[in-house]
Amino acid sequence: MKRNKLIILLGAGMLLASSCGKEFLQKLPQGELAESQVGNSDGVEGALIGAYSILNGNVSGTWGNYGSAPSQWVFGELPSDNAHKGSELTDQTPMNMIETYGTISTNDNLSTMWQVYFEGVLRCNNTLKLLANDQAGAKEITAERAIQIQGEARLLRAHYYFFMWRVFRNVPIITEEVSAEEAETIANDQDVLPFIEADLKFAIDNLPETKINNEHGRMDKTTAQAYLGKLYLYQKKFPEALVLFKEVMAGKDLVAMPFWNNFDVTKENGPETIFVSKHAINDNGSSDNANVGDMLSGLYGSSPVGCCGFFQPTIDLVNAYRTDADGLPMLNGDYREDPYKSDLGKADTSYRLDVTLRFDPRLDYTVGRRGVSYLDYGIMPGNGWIRDANYAGPFVGIKTMVPQSQFANETAPGEKYVTGLDVNIIRLADVWLMAAECEVEAGNLTEALKLVNDVRNRAANLAPKKTATGANAANYVVKPYTSFPNQTYARNAVRFERRLELALEGHRFFDLVRWDIAKETIEAYSTFEGSFLPSYKGLTFSDNDKYWPIPQAEIDRSNGILKQN
Repeated sequence: MKRNKLIILLGAGMLLASSCGKEFLQKLPQGELAESQVGNSDGVEGALIGAYSILNGNVSGTWGNYGSAPSQWVFGELPSDNAHKGSELTDQTPMNMIETYGTISTNDNLSTMWQVYFEGVLRCNNTLKLLANDQAGAKEITAERAIQIQGEARLLRAHYYFFMWRVFRNVPIITEEVSAEEAETIANDQDVLPFIEADLKFAIDNLPETKINNEHGRMDKTTAQAYLGKLYLYQKKFPEALVLFKEVMAGKDLVAMPFWNNFDVTKENGPETIFVSKHAINDNGSSDNANVGDMLSGLYGSSPVGCCGFFQPTIDLVNAYRTDADGLPMLNGDYREDPYKSDLGKADTSYRLDVTLRFDPRLDYTVGRRGVSYLDYGIMPGNGWIRDANYAGPFVGIKTMVPQSQFANETAPGEKYVTGLDVNIIRLADVWLMAAECEVEAGNLTEALKLVNDVRNRAANLAPKKTATGANAANYVVKPYTSFPNQTYARNAVRFERRLELALEGHRFFDLVRWDIAKETIEAYSTFEGSFLPSYKGLTFSDNDKYWPIPQAEIDRSNGILKQN
């Protein structure tokens, strides 16, 4: 962690004056300058942009950032019942270990996660150091802007630490007041959550309610409130979390905000965005600032994307979208009876899509399945877009893809799987359902019912997906709950709704762990999924699987100061 020079973005001060769109983070080539050369307004602002740039999980280049992706698909989805690694068994085998609870400390995804997010922490700290130097000397930065910069940097630092805490739990606390030499002596034996909380509270008190410079990727007070509420939720501080969530939700109408806008590259910066990782393909074709963490989830084979076939939805997730005669989810697990598994195990010529099955329409805006229209690519043909269906199933994801009509501007030249699609880290529906969870735990079932039904009523507005003949691809039906008869039922309903609404967005595994239902959920899922896909049969889950080992290389580098989980 020792640094004698500060990595900054050359010319970043000028970038701040650019448009309020994705250009906010479009980067010029990086270089190294001594701190004395950047201890001015432009240098501080450039260092802050450098801290923001780690949001996409990338320090440089494109390949290899999967473990640090802002979507957290590797740690938040693969070990859950929502997604498979995909591709084929022998490709990216370290991910197999994460998915099947056999991770060892030399797994490269762990090192990527640790190194990239600590780079984010260090860039936040460097920003705060440079700012303090300015305020102690020339004061080129106004007092008003200085407090905003502190708020932005500390909120970013809280985010980087929270992501690392969820994965590793035990991480060293490095502040801007710690020298490089001192940082090498700090152990990972302190609880980082109070430190994260302090940063978030500072951000709430000092960030404006509107986006600075009208730049949508910026941190603001609402972002900080939502994040602190989320931190409290993870600590089961439900009353404190609910106060913050209510402030975030005040005056907003979720039902009027189209669900698909969250994943439409042409509809970004909408009112549902709370905390977002901004992505862009630069004018020169550079993709350093693109959605490189999700690039492997591109479709395979004859698809318009052509690579790479990872991050496939599970059969269990697809069937979770089935609804009963009342248009409600099957909370008791009945969706696993007589399951739908598309064309798995069937000859191509014999398969016919059953359009009479009742499904929540969010299914076909989350999962690509054979016989159903897929963006503007045409009808999903099945195995032609899948690398090995017998290994990871017959389904593909949709939320990380962009339409062909946007390839020219929103994908890297020759690499259609690298996109400019933003990733929502916290969106309003997430807040809605976290608030519903708090209401359930407080016994306010009527309020919880309203919040869950807002999410469901919005889902009912989704236009049907079609088949090649123009018919609806399913009997789409999703209706609101008429009541929550008791707290247990309400709790299950909220948890199930989070799965349906936020599927493949990086939340599921962490939700299962914080609800303390990971073992029972994953082992029941393994019994079901493994009956179709043998690689997922017989999975067992223990308390040791709730988080991951500290990378062995970091322990070695610390000369044993860092202790293994």
